[in-house]
Amino acid sequence: MQKKQTWNVKTLVFMALLVAMHLVLTRVLVIDLGAYRISVGSVCTILAGLWLGPVAGGVCGFASDIIGCFMKGYAVNPFITVAAILWGVLPALARPLFANKKKTGKTIGICVSIVVTAILSSLVLTTAGLVIMLGYNFYAIMPGRLIQFAIMIPIYCVLTCLLYFSPLTAMVAGNVAPAVMKKKTV
Repeated sequence: MQKKQTWNVKTLVFMALLVAMHLVLTRVLVIDLGAYRISVGSVCTILAGLWLGPVAGGVCGFASDIIGCFMKGYAVNPFITVAAILWGVLPALARPLFANKKKTGKTIGICVSIVVTAILSSLVLTTAGLVIMLGYNFYAIMPGRLIQFAIMIPIYCVLTCLLYFSPLTAMVAGNVAPAVMKKKTV
């Protein structure tokens, strides 16, 4: 008999917060150059998966993409939507492979999972979505997308590791109460 997964209010609030942060980072604080978009919003989706699990990460990626399309007036591109979902799912699925390792092992595991996800999401699915759905020429955009990949992936790795190894992880996991709640009342 399988357990039915339910999310408590805290999980839903963190998911909503990460979706909102993703939207701000990808739709407002972004350098948009057509086939190339320079933003760090995917870090929020990666963290949603690492902190809350692959289903929550996938839901955050899906919600971020759909809401972002409506915000900017884009049609939903199924290739790019699946790519957004994978940003939350794949690193979370890889987490058991590095969960019991020391910090260096966890860092390597996170970075490898981000690189693999970026190859599948950014280089394969998003590029396919741009070519098939929007009519971009593959040979014209791929060199720029490879440069974008080479620049953004180290940034994603550094930001994800900094945030994952911060006190935020313990707070989201429920191991530590926020500083405001720690104050003793007399």
